[in-house]
Amino acid sequence: QVQLVESGGGLVQAGGSLRLSCVASGTISSINDMGWYRQAPGKQRELVARISSISSTNYADSVMGRFTISRDNAKNTVYLQMNSPKPEDTAGYYCNADSCLKSYWCNDVWGQGTQVTVPS
Repeated sequence: QVQLVESGGGLVQAGGSLRLSCVASGTISSINDMGWYRQAPGKQRELVARISSISSTNYADSVMGRFTISRDNAKNTVYLQMNSPKPEDTAGYYCNADSCLKSYWCNDVWGQGTQVTVPS
């Protein structure tokens, strides 16, 4: 019923910038938290940033001060602004949303991922 589609990934030079977008579509009454996670080869998927329905945010220590998460509730979209990316930020980035058909009926939904590569 609900699908998340990420876009905006690609190759970015260290010190540059990149903005990821994730759009939720389908039958949606509301969306609670949304977030970005990443997974590099040989590593577990980890939290990058999350944002609540009222735009309260949480960030991984490794991206604090460099990345910014935001959302547009009218568009059911969450963004990740990546400033000053580093080679260690290279990973597949995945969008996540707690999406609700009704206020009590919510599901944790994942996108397909978008690759971000920061060469050394």
